[in-house]
Amino acid sequence: MTDTLPDRLSSNPDSPYYNEELLAKGVGIRFNGAEKTNVDEYCVSEGWVRVTAGNAKDRFGNPMTIKLKGKVEPYIQSKE
Repeated sequence: MTDTLPDRLSSNPDSPYYNEELLAKGVGIRFNGAEKTNVDEYCVSEGWVRVTAGNAKDRFGNPMTIKLKGKVEPYIQSKE
């Protein structure tokens, strides 16, 4: 069974790119060849990820993010 991942996906429920069913399966991100565990959102076609910036919060209490550009490779994590 091959699941195709969307071009863009977000872990923020307020985002139009949020997909709870897909996130429950476990989506991993390889960014420039390195595993990233703090990715908030990604876009493969535009080549960027948004990662959380430590414990910093904006004025609404949401985590602050930093946009990094590079090669994005999303994959489904195996549960085995």
